[in-house]
Amino acid sequence: MDPRTSAQDVMRCDLCETAVVQMHCDTCLVNLCTACVGKHMISDESKRHEIVPFKLRKSTPLYPGCTFHDKEQCEMYCNQCDIPVCATCLASDQHLGHKLLKILQVLDEKRDKIIKEQTELNDTIYPTYQDIASDVQNRMSQLEKEYGDLSTAITKHGEDWHREIDKLVKKLKAEVDEMKNTQLQTLQKHLDEINKTMSDIKDEINSSYTVVDSNEISKLFNFTTVIETYKNLPHKIVLSLPKFRPDKIQGKELSKLFGSLSSSSLTSDKHGYSMKRTQKSTEAGSSPPVKQLLDEPETVTTIDTGYDRLYSVACLSDEEIWTSGNGSTMKLYSINQGSLLKSITTMSGNRPYDIAVTKSGDLVYTDYIDRTVNIVKNEKVEEVIRLQNWIPTGVCSTSSGDLLVILDSIDRKPTKVVCYSGSTEKQTIQFDDKGKPLYSCSYSGRYITGNRNLDICVSDYVANAVVVVNQAGKLRFRYTGHTPAPKNKPFTPQGITTDSQSHILTADNNNECVHIIDQDGQFLRYLDSGLKNPIGLCIDTNENLLIAQNHKGQMKKIKYLQ
Repeated sequence: MDPRTSAQDVMRCDLCETAVVQMHCDTCLVNLCTACVGKHMISDESKRHEIVPFKLRKSTPLYPGCTFHDKEQCEMYCNQCDIPVCATCLASDQHLGHKLLKILQVLDEKRDKIIKEQTELNDTIYPTYQDIASDVQNRMSQLEKEYGDLSTAITKHGEDWHREIDKLVKKLKAEVDEMKNTQLQTLQKHLDEINKTMSDIKDEINSSYTVVDSNEISKLFNFTTVIETYKNLPHKIVLSLPKFRPDKIQGKELSKLFGSLSSSSLTSDKHGYSMKRTQKSTEAGSSPPVKQLLDEPETVTTIDTGYDRLYSVACLSDEEIWTSGNGSTMKLYSINQGSLLKSITTMSGNRPYDIAVTKSGDLVYTDYIDRTVNIVKNEKVEEVIRLQNWIPTGVCSTSSGDLLVILDSIDRKPTKVVCYSGSTEKQTIQFDDKGKPLYSCSYSGRYITGNRNLDICVSDYVANAVVVVNQAGKLRFRYTGHTPAPKNKPFTPQGITTDSQSHILTADNNNECVHIIDQDGQFLRYLDSGLKNPIGLCIDTNENLLIAQNHKGQMKKIKYLQ
């Protein structure tokens, strides 16, 4: 397979580094071509090399070495002594009369226990911490509002007084700010601890995946989990807000006359949170089935959309897809038939910058000239958000039904991502922990999507990077491309999407390919399949990738997962 014309990178022999991998040594975990098998076999004659076809790699069990007899492998397990034993051990009188089991049977039981705990971490404990984090964030927002109302009440009462009492008003408001900051800092610390624990849980889950998938028995024996630690949920922070009680003017001492603040409080309620219980169907659990990337992706269909330039695609279902290009009309196509089903024209007559489909199936688009975000309901366009000093570009819909919108400033302030519930701002993401902008300042080349783990992924064309933050807006990583690129040109990410495996896929227009990385930013492979100027991306309900090819005005559907 020629890597210059193949759809994805191929794996090379670890010895010669040129030939395509065909075999695998399960003993040494080395990838080999057929020509290098013999060379590898004689490289270390002290080992019993298990050479298998590459597709059957890790199929040979790696028995642990005996701690008492060098070069002996333990294929049995002494239940009484709780240790693996080799044939020489069994020939001695040391384990006479003991209950012996096949070590693979013991390992299966150990594996089942790990998988059970892994499932509990995935399906119960981690979602519980997600709910706790969301609860703390919501209460922080409510706290901001209520303290704002409190400050407003003090200000309103202060307007009835002469200027000489302004200092007293400022003093009381400073006390309010101090109380608010104290409580917010406490909640923020609480949230940081929860997020740290959630990160630890994910690390534990990833570690268990690695151990479960490994064929190294010693790893399975040595693996221990700390699941009980995470079952002890954190105490819930209980807040008590101060109240402002104004006094009437009756000649009292000024400080007493104006009013006072009651004290605020912070307590911890150990029973404030309860473990989330997930109900699973008998057919499928909450986690999606594991799907591997195809060795050779398949182009299923190509649709000519009629645009001179095609920019964005958004799946309505596995049979219907919305498209937008160099015009004010957004078109709904039948994917299987390639026929036009419906057309919607923007309210302003401008071309949409980006389009998305909401959880309820409505079409959303951004109008970067009119500075609006709009939704199409029953074929009627409704304005949802109108902005003054900000320009909306990329947009996507979250699993909770909110909208994530990329906003560029008209006065060159740092670009930000805003989460909207309807027309209400819920969250703003703009800076990292060091106060530096997360995104470049520009008016083009940015798309956005959400991942299954609730990360927010932005393709930043100007910065040549994919920027990924977690649900709380904390920077997780920046992906800046992989070398060698198919055309050896700079990485220029544009359209971006994710799939059920939490893969992040982004279109690289310069190199006319799609980069596939995992949820932690590790490069997996390229996908080109003869692409021309790919820009917009989306995944349909059957896990096919749909790609907007800009200059051709064509939409291509590709099957890339098993």
